[in-house]
Amino acid sequence: MTIHREGFKILFITLLGWFVVNVGLFYLIPDWELLRGLIAVFTLIVFFLFLQFFRHPHRSTPRNENHIICPADGKVVVIEKVMETEFLKDERIQISIFMSPLNVHLNRFPVGGKVEYQKYHPGLYLVAWDPKSSTENERNTVVVRTNNNISVLFRQIAGKVARRIRWYCKEGDVAVQGEEFGFIKFGSRVDVFLPTTAEINVELGQKVKGGETLLATFQ
Repeated sequence: MTIHREGFKILFITLLGWFVVNVGLFYLIPDWELLRGLIAVFTLIVFFLFLQFFRHPHRSTPRNENHIICPADGKVVVIEKVMETEFLKDERIQISIFMSPLNVHLNRFPVGGKVEYQKYHPGLYLVAWDPKSSTENERNTVVVRTNNNISVLFRQIAGKVARRIRWYCKEGDVAVQGEEFGFIKFGSRVDVFLPTTAEINVELGQKVKGGETLLATFQ
């Protein structure tokens, strides 16, 4: 496992800040060894939590043109039929994955093909499980048309804490199933909109892994 590039700057700043704090406390309260020790332990725990936020585990994706692979680590919180109004403008099955602060935060292409649409939307910062967050929060939408001529829309959604969405693809790019297309710092949610004929392979409350868990199968 490695550290994702999105974490390099913030981890360096955090480590430097904690170092300055602990050195300062050593000189300011030299006789309070217990307090200094507790603060040092606290800062160390926080730093390792930040390391968890930005970990980049290797995943081996079983690529298959008939499979939709999970784009993010987390828990399935929505499986329902909805009208997709931004680009596809038809009825779809929406599957939403909620990423907690302890999950891996990078996002992977659920299908392979060609990126036919990508658009970033500034917006609100409602909690990620609020149904309105899908259309009102800061978000980034990507649509990939597969080699089987099926369009799959997926959307990165910022939450109450996560306010830094990153994406690494644009219209016309080749999408490789399982490869990373973006990152959401400190967790949030990813929605996937599938054809209504797709066979769903996950259930509500299920924990899933990006790049590995089979979300659904094209029929």
